[in-house]
Amino acid sequence: MNTLLIRNAACVATFDDTRTELKDASVFVRGHRVEAIGPAADLPQTADEVIDARGHLVVPGLVNTHHHMYQSLTRAIPGVQDAELFSWLHGLYPIWAGLTPEMVRVSTQVAMAELLLSGCTTSSDHLYIYPNGPHGQVRLDDSIEAAQQIGMRFVATRGSMSVGQSAGGLPPDAVVEREDAILKDSQRLIEQYHRSEHGAMVNVALAPCSPFSVSPALMKQSAELARSFKGQGVRLHTHLAENDHDIAYSREKFNKTPAQYAQELGWLGDDVWHAHCVKLDEEGISLFAATRTGVAHCPCSNMRLASGIAPVRRMLNAGVPVGLGVDGSASNDGAHMVGEARQALLLARVGRALMPPEQRDGRSFFGCDLGPAEMTARDALTIATRGGAQVLGRADIGHLSPGMCADLALFDLNTLGFAGGAVHDPVASLLLCASPQAAYTVVNGRVVVRQGQLATVELGPLVERHNRLAVVLAQAARSA
Repeated sequence: MNTLLIRNAACVATFDDTRTELKDASVFVRGHRVEAIGPAADLPQTADEVIDARGHLVVPGLVNTHHHMYQSLTRAIPGVQDAELFSWLHGLYPIWAGLTPEMVRVSTQVAMAELLLSGCTTSSDHLYIYPNGPHGQVRLDDSIEAAQQIGMRFVATRGSMSVGQSAGGLPPDAVVEREDAILKDSQRLIEQYHRSEHGAMVNVALAPCSPFSVSPALMKQSAELARSFKGQGVRLHTHLAENDHDIAYSREKFNKTPAQYAQELGWLGDDVWHAHCVKLDEEGISLFAATRTGVAHCPCSNMRLASGIAPVRRMLNAGVPVGLGVDGSASNDGAHMVGEARQALLLARVGRALMPPEQRDGRSFFGCDLGPAEMTARDALTIATRGGAQVLGRADIGHLSPGMCADLALFDLNTLGFAGGAVHDPVASLLLCASPQAAYTVVNGRVVVRQGQLATVELGPLVERHNRLAVVLAQAARSA
């Protein structure tokens, strides 16, 4: 097995159980696992590949728990820049109906390139729209193959929509699928691609899009299918309680809160994670905590669509697993994981100022202090690393220690954004001062970003191709 030595780092922040931070330290990797971390003098001095990490901060690879990568084709598109969630979806569904397999492959790699360059090593993706057009049928396979080429650890979720507008759902009928076809393809994908061993590079999860775009039967049958693969870690994912309209739909259609509806469907448990949960109430938080149901917190998207501020500290204090998600490129317009963690930090703090005074004493909010220190830089980075790993059901990523996957990111502390900050606290400076690009990103022991440049695919031609396809997709919708 090849070896990799990350030598003489200014700081290695492991985010292990005691949040160990080592100065003047090295990390030695054999194959896809971390073999040793410690003082540079105590570790091997040579390896098959050596990275000179002097003046660099080393952190675990960040983990992105929610995304819609195909949406990078419709970033900043006119007509929905100032829309809330449901209007935003109504404006974009007709455009996404023109997706082709090539568009999915290219947009996946563009989204992953942005993530990798920001220090993210593992990402989920929620592809829930599968048009069948003159250029072929979109398949989740297109995303998986793109991930394998670029070198990102990937949780590919087989999304689905089956209830169109004619049946009282939100999406147009043209972009929904038959439920028997969804379940058949879901089983095929699990059997073909899902892996459960240590260091698995591809997981498959089942992800009906939302309560307002699939039937209760599909939600239940998807859960039954995933859980039929016992011991293999096939997980479940959907959107839940994203904004006030979401709550109103759930109450009108099902006479339940979203959390109550999820409980009725069997969609609570340590094999489930829900995106957003901005409007999760105290009962919902208690249900999630008791069942260890995970949440993908998406602060930039929630702000962009004016959905609200998720009660992240209340969730954490109650024991809910929480990870970080950049969400769809068209509801965030970016996919910078360090920037997302910074936003999570700042949004949690400003949320305190917006709460009614009578709620700030913490008595009804799981003992929250609700002051600025309720979300520290290290707390936010923990959500972006260990929290994400827990939400995705991965015990082999999310922190650095011997035996863990060699997923890590290096940031150059001598760059402008760290000036005056890294000399005091390099770890906190990553969020408080910088939001930088990664100097190096290592996935499963493989260097995929080297000296700030993507090392696996040529970025210039990829971006050019992506922009060309983005124009084609928008023009096709206008002429339809």
